[in-house]
Amino acid sequence: MPDRNDQILTPSQLNTLARDLLEGAFPLVWVEAELGNVTRPSSGHLYFTLKDARAQVRCAMFRPKSQWLKFQPREGLRVLARGRLTLYEARGDYQMVLDHLEEAGEGALRRAFEELRMRLAAEGLFDKDRKRELPRHVRRLAVITSPSGAAVRDVLSVLARRFPMLEVELLPSLVQGDSAAAQVTSLLQRADASGRYDVILVTRGGGSLEDLWAFNDERLARAIAESDTPVVSAIGHETDFTLADFAADLRAPTPSVAAELLVPDQRELATRVRQAQARLAQLQRHALSQAMQRADRLALRLNAQTPQARLQLLQRRQQDAGRRLHAQAQQLLERARSRLHRAEAGVRLHNPQQQLAALRQRLQTLHPQAPMARRLQHDALRLRGLARSLESVSPLATVARGYAIVTRQSDGVLVRSATQVDPGDILRTQLADGSLEVRVEKREA
Repeated sequence: MPDRNDQILTPSQLNTLARDLLEGAFPLVWVEAELGNVTRPSSGHLYFTLKDARAQVRCAMFRPKSQWLKFQPREGLRVLARGRLTLYEARGDYQMVLDHLEEAGEGALRRAFEELRMRLAAEGLFDKDRKRELPRHVRRLAVITSPSGAAVRDVLSVLARRFPMLEVELLPSLVQGDSAAAQVTSLLQRADASGRYDVILVTRGGGSLEDLWAFNDERLARAIAESDTPVVSAIGHETDFTLADFAADLRAPTPSVAAELLVPDQRELATRVRQAQARLAQLQRHALSQAMQRADRLALRLNAQTPQARLQLLQRRQQDAGRRLHAQAQQLLERARSRLHRAEAGVRLHNPQQQLAALRQRLQTLHPQAPMARRLQHDALRLRGLARSLESVSPLATVARGYAIVTRQSDGVLVRSATQVDPGDILRTQLADGSLEVRVEKREA
């Protein structure tokens, strides 16, 4: 009979305790063994046993993990498995739930790879600040690879399609086997020392970790890191990583992608060239137009500064001034002529002879009466006196006595002194019975 203090458990509780004990004591374990009883139902999960000559362990690898396996699990294959111990409570069996599974030989290589990668990374061999920038335009490329592999065909095909002007030199080498690493390292160092190349491409096609192992060589990784020439690595497929990839200045997922990254597409380059040419032509036309405008302005300024242009400008100004002066002289002359005509009309209006004739005519029309006759006689006497007074002040009387009225024809000014005229001036001379136009030939003070 159980003691009063003893705890009575159900099978499920017992299995839970056993599961917790297993998972707590063995959180993650590695097991190297042989596969047996391999099954993969429609669910996609993978079930098998790991066994050796004396024991076996049930294992399960669920679909999210098993679908990424790089090999096909089969009966009798030796593998390296990583997982946690647990208890399958429904049957009371303990088992391993795996999160990683690989072939046993590849597992040893992978552990060696990880150890070497971590050691070189600790030295700073893979630091980003050690990476060299690739040149913008690659003119000569060295390709280190197998001359008969698919990688070289892919690289050359892409380069010929995208940029056939590139100079490509193939440096043939083994890419697999014991001597492959030394040969690739030697070719890389010689290509770098020659200084002939803008970029060195190290590439090969895909394969297993063992096939790619030559590119995990420490000497090759150090040679890539120490190269003065930029190095591009394209080893295997996109999921494959080697030490050469970590040490290279640029890692491409495949050989074809490496070729695309190294050179531009000639069609895109031609489009850019055409656009640049069009832009350059537009800029040249604009610059030429501006230069021509500046030249025209400078030519106008230069022409305006020449003695001939200045002389022509002065001549035009002189002609304009002459025309204005002539117009003003004509206006003054017309005004003087108008004043003279008005003066002549006034003199003729007050001529005593004309007034006397008018009075005589009026007298003849009147009736001959004595008082009227006396008055007419008185008026006649008075008229004669007025005529004599008028004649004494009339310029015509002075002219009748042998004098003349002289005016300048250009402006109608009355000439009272010889200093008012110059040789060559035209003068208008008014006489008693008419007028004369005379030219001054000489002036004497």
